[in-house]
Amino acid sequence: MVEKRKAVIYMLISSLAFATMGAFVKLAGDLPTVQKVFSRNFISMLIAGSIVLYNKKPLFGEKKNLKYLLIRSALGTAGMLAYFYSIDHLLLSDSSMLNKLNPFFVSIFAFFILKEHFSKIQIPALFIAFTGAVFIIKPEFDMSVIPALLGLSSAVLAAGAYTTVRFLGGREEFYTIVFFFSFFSTMVTLPLMVTFFEPMNWNQVLFLVLTGIVASIGQFTLTIAYKHAPAGEISILNYTNVLFSGIIGYFLFDSIPDFLSIVGYALIISAALLIYINANNRRKKLN
Repeated sequence: MVEKRKAVIYMLISSLAFATMGAFVKLAGDLPTVQKVFSRNFISMLIAGSIVLYNKKPLFGEKKNLKYLLIRSALGTAGMLAYFYSIDHLLLSDSSMLNKLNPFFVSIFAFFILKEHFSKIQIPALFIAFTGAVFIIKPEFDMSVIPALLGLSSAVLAAGAYTTVRFLGGREEFYTIVFFFSFFSTMVTLPLMVTFFEPMNWNQVLFLVLTGIVASIGQFTLTIAYKHAPAGEISILNYTNVLFSGIIGYFLFDSIPDFLSIVGYALIISAALLIYINANNRRKKLN
């Protein structure tokens, strides 16, 4: 019970950290997305690299895992670019909720790649979740839909990255995976950042540094949470990120989701609850 309580606390801290990260991305202003992504991952690279060196582990992991680390990093970088763009152009809570569709895409990828089977509840839950996404996106079939579609694609790409992490399993330490991803993303976005670089004031520099710091806090507390309790028991708390994002968005940006977005949130969270309750019931029967 104590372990689960710790997991809940760490998961809530992680959700708050990622919601705060989104706010800092917005507060950094009208800077190129690649500049923001570079800054976020450069700071994360320094933090994760320090932890890897402190634990006397190889910075880039085992050679046999290189291919999977590269796949995870490429998908994660593309997903982060799409997510940061959506943060800049959507309500903070809308971009967060679209990104939180990634667990549903993980189950799809796991079915095709890892040969994991769908439970009876997963298929209707997927339908409900994607219906919720349509309510948030509100497709109008013009250029205005691009930020929302990129927000959705960030969930697809993140799901591919997380599926690769699941495949890596116990093959690499979590801080090695975080460092490799941060290093890869920093190197990939560096030439683009230099090309499209825009001068920043000190406030923008501060917000980008804070973006990297709170993102690292979110990543590490999320990992620690999963060490204290099974993913199936606490993963539903990931959706508190949307609540935190909505509150932060209201107070900092005076943004309120419209009725259709709120319906979409309700559908997606309901679908996640269905899967969560079903997984817990199955676990109890096995015990």
